Amino acid sequence: MNRLFTKLIRFFSLTLLVMQPIATKAKALPQRGSGEGAFILSLDDCIAMARRQSVDAAVALGELKSAYWQWRSYKADLLPEVSFSSSGSYNKRYTSYQQGDGGISYVRNDYLGAEGSLHVTQKIWPTGGTISVESSLDFLHQSGQGGGNQFMSLPIAVTLSQPLFGVNHLKWNRRIEPLRYREAQARFLTETEQVAMEAISLFFNLLIAGEQVGIAEQNLQNAEKLYEVALAKREMGTISENDVLQMRLGVLTARSSLTNAESTRQASQFALRSFLDVEADIVPIVPEDIPGLHLDYDEVLSHALENNAFATTMRRRQLEADYNVASAKANRRSITLYAQLGYTGMDKSIGGAYRDLLSKEVVQVGFSVPLLDWGKRKGQRKMAESNREIVQGQLRQQAQDFRQNLFVLTEKFNNQADQLRIALEADTIARRRYYTNVETFKIGSLSTLELSDAQTAKDEARQNRIVQLYNYWRYYYQLRSIALWDFEKGCDIQEDFEALIKK
Repeated sequence: MNRLFTKLIRFFSLTLLVMQPIATKAKALPQRGSGEGAFILSLDDCIAMARRQSVDAAVALGELKSAYWQWRSYKADLLPEVSFSSSGSYNKRYTSYQQGDGGISYVRNDYLGAEGSLHVTQKIWPTGGTISVESSLDFLHQSGQGGGNQFMSLPIAVTLSQPLFGVNHLKWNRRIEPLRYREAQARFLTETEQVAMEAISLFFNLLIAGEQVGIAEQNLQNAEKLYEVALAKREMGTISENDVLQMRLGVLTARSSLTNAESTRQASQFALRSFLDVEADIVPIVPEDIPGLHLDYDEVLSHALENNAFATTMRRRQLEADYNVASAKANRRSITLYAQLGYTGMDKSIGGAYRDLLSKEVVQVGFSVPLLDWGKRKGQRKMAESNREIVQGQLRQQAQDFRQNLFVLTEKFNNQADQLRIALEADTIARRRYYTNVETFKIGSLSTLELSDAQTAKDEARQNRIVQLYNYWRYYYQLRSIALWDFEKGCDIQEDFEALIKK
């Protein structure tokens, strides 16, 4: 009678355990460890914060400002430069003086001098020369017998300095420097999109880590419930001791997995908080809504060739190679023309120094032609031409790689929507299969190995769903960073660079 009573107790206990629900839904956003100051963050808000306050965004802005001031310096170099210079001196000393009979004596020299000049200089970019206008006034006061004041004026003098047959550096700069600044602008936009890509990576790392914690917690709860069921079934003699030990091992494994998942989540939390420069914990929201886009490769390539810094870099490097060849060719000879035309006057008074002016004319031509350099300049020219050929070959190869990589990336993005749909369906099926197997195990029709296999498939399907979602957004922002085109709005990605510089 007692043995029958004991069996009835065990039967009802097993029945109650079987009727207890097993956790059947994975936690999408674990809240453990978030703290009271945690805030919910969407993917769009995460990207906006990264662009606004991350260290990478600040570095990109600093590089843009550096390029901007280089551009401003180049523009200022083409404008007239106005300068004023002045100096004064006082001398009281003895100097040697050779007399008419050949004898040398010493005389005292005691005078006060001052001078000032105003210069306006303008570079002539079509010819590479420089034209300047000068006006100056010199004053001299000599002490002692026969001394007095002397003024010398130069009301106006026009000077031209013009290299002949040389390379026109100004003309080449007018072709290269605008490309360099445009390249810097495009690079800033690309780096801004890359900041968004880094934010997406860290965002999904935290999201996946949170999903792993939720899965680990669920698996631990299920493992503990199933272990209790296994103990009761072992008491009834329906399963072996090996199955019970297997279920106990499953509990220990689930606890270890939960500990590891918590550590990974904390590390991912810290990485994202540091990147966004925030103090509070972040609770990410799964970005389920995706834009239904199918991109055309030719259209993406067209935008990339027009907007990306790569296309501008190619043109700049080609021009720089041509410039180096032109400089090497011009180095074979050097001829410079210097001409000055003006008026000057001298008198003991300031007013008199500006009357009865005399003309001042200077014309000077200088040239340098190597007679024997043992082929040095020819070697420099050949080396520059060879380097240009190397650059041209590199640019052709880089252009092919650019087009190929862009084609592959476009195809991956277009296929990723299907991959995401497959992952969603696989996640649903894997979870349904697992919970069906759990119920089957309760009634004793399924082995522990089969149940473990179903659990592994469920966990992998759940994580793969998040991974495929991450790949979709990663491919999308990669294409944005290359084409610098907003595919959702159908417009160029632009910034108010003047406003950014003034920050």
